[in-house]
Amino acid sequence: MMMNKLLIVLTTMGLAIVAKAQVIQKLTLQESIQIASDSSLQSFRVNNLYQASFWEYRAFRAARLPSLTLNMTPVEYNREFIRRYEPDSNIDVYRIQQSLYSSANVAVNQNLDMTGGTFFIDSEFGFFRNMGQTAFTQYSSVPIRIGYVQSLTGFNPFRWEKKIEPLKYEKAKKQYLYSREEVSESVIEHFFTLALAQAEYEMAIDNVKSADTLFHIGQERFKIAAISQADMLTLKLDAINANNSLKNIEIELKKATFNFRSFLNLEEGNQFEIVLPQRPKDLSIPIDRALDYAQANNPDYLGNRQEIMEAEREADKASKEAAFNADLWLSTGFNQVAGTVSGAYRDPLQQNIVRIGLSVPILDWGVRKGRVNMAKNNLNVARISVQQKELSLEQDVMVTVSDFNIQQDMINSAEEALDLAVAAYNATRQRFIIGKSDINSLTLSLNRQKEAQKNYISVLKNYWLSYYRIRKLTLYDFERQAPLSFLFDKMNNVR
Repeated sequence: MMMNKLLIVLTTMGLAIVAKAQVIQKLTLQESIQIASDSSLQSFRVNNLYQASFWEYRAFRAARLPSLTLNMTPVEYNREFIRRYEPDSNIDVYRIQQSLYSSANVAVNQNLDMTGGTFFIDSEFGFFRNMGQTAFTQYSSVPIRIGYVQSLTGFNPFRWEKKIEPLKYEKAKKQYLYSREEVSESVIEHFFTLALAQAEYEMAIDNVKSADTLFHIGQERFKIAAISQADMLTLKLDAINANNSLKNIEIELKKATFNFRSFLNLEEGNQFEIVLPQRPKDLSIPIDRALDYAQANNPDYLGNRQEIMEAEREADKASKEAAFNADLWLSTGFNQVAGTVSGAYRDPLQQNIVRIGLSVPILDWGVRKGRVNMAKNNLNVARISVQQKELSLEQDVMVTVSDFNIQQDMINSAEEALDLAVAAYNATRQRFIIGKSDINSLTLSLNRQKEAQKNYISVLKNYWLSYYRIRKLTLYDFERQAPLSFLFDKMNNVR
């Protein structure tokens, strides 16, 4: 049966002129997907994109913890003319000044999510030497200083970060799984393209053999006037066309093999065989369940929430900064200046600093009002855009699930049609050999067999594409009845 022949191993290395004795690796569809998920260049890109998001989230988490910073000016040398007032002559004169300066500051900073301000504790030491006509050296110190910096507009960037950044990271994890399923879809395209090319190559070889056999039979029958000269010439033409077709199909097979090998990032020297998947078992996927899983797992839903939150943040910022900009700086500590290092730390004096910065627009010709309205309009646009995206995504899920459920019935029909086409061709061929069928019937039967074979592989390909597209849209494995988060846990060694 041709059906059994289709399910036999499809050998992609059959075109090699010289085949060395070595182990040939057999690749099923699932094994090909696994190799691509681990080794393909597309998979490397997926992993790197996730790692970038992971470290971005780590940076956000780190910003919530106290940070220790060292700020230094190791050396600053100045030689310049400066203007000085001369009291004896009551005039300003330019005098040359040379100085050397150095400083260091160690600070501990803590961002406060609740208020949006920053609390800090720091210590500072400075050195100054005047190298002009009046040379002297001074050391300054701030043994300890405690302070707080706060924006007074009411906009709290830390609070928004605390809401958005975890959502972005959760989206990145979902996007990683989503992209892995996109890799699987690409593998299916390459896998079945190669399977179809190999099947056509096998059919072309059989066609060459069959055409040659029929041509020789035709020659013998022509000698006894059992067939016309036109039929005999048609058989000869079929034999020539079969050989030409085989050469063209060999080229397509080489291309398909190269693309498959390149996508899976397989080494050039390795030989492999691909095995067509068996007829899939019946699997019914309810549309309502698929929609529920998509809403819970699809990264686009998280992306939509992120888009709205970011638009709300910009609207909040624009409205709260529209009236004025103001910030508060409070600090208290000790400082001292002396001619020696030890003196700079002896009997420090108290240092208190209170500073309020205020910027109030008096006339800006509606610039800030325009920013507020633009931010609000962007928020409205984001909400409408999200609604449209979610409706489109729901429709995509429903169409894909419906198509998948139909594909299972189509596989049954394609399988039955292939069996019938193979049986019909074999019967017609035998009838032609014994002279009970003409060349037109034989050619028509052969073409029907080819089309049935191609259609079966195409339907099988569409079935697996639909299934993996559902997995991608829902991030759920309906065969295992489990979410695809186990792939993410596997990558991160979560037990």
